Amino acid sequence: MTFPPSVARTVQKTQEWLKELSDNGDLADPQEAYGVLRAVLHHLRDRLTLEEAVDLGAQLPTLIRGIYYEGWQPRRPAHRIRSRQKFVHEVAEKDFPNAVPSERAIRDVFALLAHHCDPGEISDVIGQLPAELKELWPKTAQTFRERTA
Repeated sequence: MTFPPSVARTVQKTQEWLKELSDNGDLADPQEAYGVLRAVLHHLRDRLTLEEAVDLGAQLPTLIRGIYYEGWQPRRPAHRIRSRQKFVHEVAEKDFPNAVPSERAIRDVFALLAHHCDPGEISDVIGQLPAELKELWPKTAQTFRERTA
């Protein structure tokens, strides 16, 4: 079966993201990378304002955007989280592969997003997080606004 070029591109881009996440995070396979990416994206999305969640979603490849929006209830207010420990614990509870260290996997997903998404958008996302969660992002993403001011 031949796919339209736009579908083939998003499948290829999704495979690239999952391979990068799998390689950088020493994950077992693309299925494990998918589970990690899905859990972290959903948890991050649910902590952002409606506008910021949509802005981040627009940065994602089409297929990953579908994963990101899966099960989303935009009318539900953003869930505020104050501590890094609680965020890490809650991500690990959300259909997360058991053998994967959750804090490292969160850092790997955040690094993936920082690598592939617009730095200004990532800076906006980071700006909505408490200081403890900002530390999970790569330093270059954390300091983007300061370096470009």
